[in-house]
Amino acid sequence: MQIGMIGLGRMGSRMVRRLLAKGHNCIVHDSVEQTMTQSEKDGASPALSLKDMVQQLSKPRAIWLMVPAAMVDEVLTSLLPLLTKGDIVIDGGNSYYRDDIRRGTQLREKGMHYLDVGTSGGIAGQERGYCLMIGGEINIVEHMRPIFISLASGVEITTRTPGRVLKSLDIDDAEQGFLHCGSFGAGHFVKMIHNGIEYGMMSAYAEGLNILHSANIGKLEFKQDHDSESAPLRNPEFYQYDMNLPDITEVWRRGSVISSWLLDLTASALLHDPDLDAYAGNVADSGEGRWTLIAGIEEAVPISTLSSALFERFSSRGQGDFTNRMLSAMRNEFGGHLEVSSQQAAESAP
Repeated sequence: MQIGMIGLGRMGSRMVRRLLAKGHNCIVHDSVEQTMTQSEKDGASPALSLKDMVQQLSKPRAIWLMVPAAMVDEVLTSLLPLLTKGDIVIDGGNSYYRDDIRRGTQLREKGMHYLDVGTSGGIAGQERGYCLMIGGEINIVEHMRPIFISLASGVEITTRTPGRVLKSLDIDDAEQGFLHCGSFGAGHFVKMIHNGIEYGMMSAYAEGLNILHSANIGKLEFKQDHDSESAPLRNPEFYQYDMNLPDITEVWRRGSVISSWLLDLTASALLHDPDLDAYAGNVADSGEGRWTLIAGIEEAVPISTLSSALFERFSSRGQGDFTNRMLSAMRNEFGGHLEVSSQQAAESAP
């Protein structure tokens, strides 16, 4: 099948390679010439402009956007005047689902079609395949099925759920790694919640491993004259363990109820950098976590774990620094409590 791909970043370029390996014809465009050159070497046909891409594609054209959410409207503004009735635009990035509803309606009024496809799989997707969550018209999903089947991870990525096996010997779309979730926006809504859960899972692993990382705090030397502002470690004898985090995450991968692909990646990171010296701990958020919280609030659904994970990302970027300084100021104002620096606290701790 023929498809255009706009955006050849970490995800887009690898998706093109997977599609090429499955025998599809890919017309590609990106603002970075180097990525275009590499994609051409991979076997794709480069398009020097959006107009060039549209001219190379056969009707009805199918064009997949793999660009940042903030750029989708800009790309559509340039692209839509070049398209004709029956053409299909697919947004595979991390757009806000409410934007999809607007865009899908806009294209439908022009006689065109729109699919929002939440795409999960990261840089490993080229080999492992992707998990695709799709919103839009079901007949257009059916038309694009060869592309979705080729991109999706396939049933072999994991064992079949026993109940599904008993229910039917046929393998359905969800088992293959793609799913039509509903009308415009449904795909990105499901991906939004997926990423909110991802935030929570990452925080749970990180916090638990941090406790293990600090399990030898009772061995550290400390001054006998503890500062009066910091609670001392009451029982240092209970914290005398030197934990091997690479080995712990490795053993967790094998038979543990908390095993997952995310844990596999965590074990790999710790194996290569046990103290994580290569990282500053400045954790970005691309928007899906925030949108998940908005949905939870508007639905009146409690999401304490997911909200805490998002706020921790804010804190990692220094967004809580003023809050902490304010706390120190208030303690000093009402009780004359002198602020203890992190260095002083470390020196006086057991």
